Amino acid sequence: MAGKQFPSLAHARPASASSRRLLAAAGALVLLSAAYFLLLSPSSPRSAATVLASPSSTTSSFLASLESFLAAPHPSDSAAAPGDLDSAIRSQEEARLLGDPAWPAPAAGPLRVYVYEMPSKFTYDLLRRFRDSYRKTENLTSNGSPVHRLIEQHSIDYWLWADLIAPEPQRLLKSIVRVQRQEEADIFYVPFFTTISYFLLEKQECKALYREALKWVTDQPAWQRSEGRDHVIPVHHPWSFKSVRRFVKKAIWLLPDMDSTGNWYKPGQVYLEKDVILPYVPNVDHCDSRCVLETQSKRSILLFFRGRLKRNAGGKIRSKLVEELKSAEDIVIEEGSAGAQGKTAAQDGMRKSLFCLSPAGDTPSSARLFDAIVSGCIPVIISDELELPFEGILDYREIALFVSSSDTLQPGWLVEYLRRMDATRIREMQSNLVKFSRHFLYSSPAQPLGPEDLTWRMIAGKLLNIKLHIRRSQRVVRESRSICTCECRVGNSTRML
Repeated sequence: MAGKQFPSLAHARPASASSRRLLAAAGALVLLSAAYFLLLSPSSPRSAATVLASPSSTTSSFLASLESFLAAPHPSDSAAAPGDLDSAIRSQEEARLLGDPAWPAPAAGPLRVYVYEMPSKFTYDLLRRFRDSYRKTENLTSNGSPVHRLIEQHSIDYWLWADLIAPEPQRLLKSIVRVQRQEEADIFYVPFFTTISYFLLEKQECKALYREALKWVTDQPAWQRSEGRDHVIPVHHPWSFKSVRRFVKKAIWLLPDMDSTGNWYKPGQVYLEKDVILPYVPNVDHCDSRCVLETQSKRSILLFFRGRLKRNAGGKIRSKLVEELKSAEDIVIEEGSAGAQGKTAAQDGMRKSLFCLSPAGDTPSSARLFDAIVSGCIPVIISDELELPFEGILDYREIALFVSSSDTLQPGWLVEYLRRMDATRIREMQSNLVKFSRHFLYSSPAQPLGPEDLTWRMIAGKLLNIKLHIRRSQRVVRESRSICTCECRVGNSTRML
């Protein structure tokens, strides 16, 4: 086709060597000039974002990211609530309804989030306190876990907030946009560091700060309008914000799990219709595709577990599993903690194993599940009431095995089940782990399809239901009807089919 359209080019004489060199140099100069112009052009913010997103400038280290975050300026530019917030929101929603034929479907556009600018004692001061005391927080909690590691593995509040308030040219996520006016928002984000305050403040000081944060948030016009239904509160550690939770139970909670025993969350406080499960920050380094390929032939351990062998509540199954599995061949079950040596031992063991045991801890969830995923080790999940992060988006059957507690405790059952696994199926799941690991790696800047991105996608899917309940609460006469709450919901359980 090209020869027919441009016959003169088809029959042109070959250029001399000097001419070819001149043409190549000119072409290279043009490309370099264009690249330089695109990088400096103010109309091309995505160019800068692309540079920031390069592997060399992306970090998943909490401490490294935190240092950069605290050193950078964060100007205040959010507007206060209008005098009649309800009327302003109503006008905005009507304009969007008439102007966007897809609204309010979740795919109609990015989720609009208003980020509260809380006093620094709830935000920056707590982050600085953690950074400044990091080397002094090697002390252990009552269950033997290092304090600083617990804060890191529950640091989802930091990763979400740091991305939300980053300069727009540096942000990569398309699922969410920060708005400066409250009447434009779909969702309101409360950036209070509940986990840091729980672990680093004295008990009474922590409770006093919780009460102050509660008053500050509930005094906001947007909270009073919706009773908090469109507000997002990170309470990712099961003990965080515990003394005042009952006053914010209508808000969207960001949780590690949903415990149905009543040990951590009271009836009526948490349920999947409003809350979002987020993954723990992994304790071990990411084993990428190259790492998985290099370790594949070295995975000589059939099943691996390293951690606390005695736990409370649903975690009591651990001690029973130890008795069942301790004498089996090619299986490693050992006591361990989350300190520096523990991390090295756990990482080394997971990278040498085909399967990694993930039983319930004090709650149905455990950080060990996400350690296994980013290590390329197929999780064997034994937790009958576990809720998983982003399960409306991800199908965990592609990367994990789900086994009921009753089956696991039958003599020899689990070992035989794993030995019968088809080799092709194992390779397929290992390959899927490489692809899935990106969904569990928090980073700065936040990456598309990373956990920050999937968090907002899950919340966007709840938006219609949130608006429904806000409207109902605004027009229903109080106490005029009986409304079902999660006390009458059936708890989740996992069984082998």
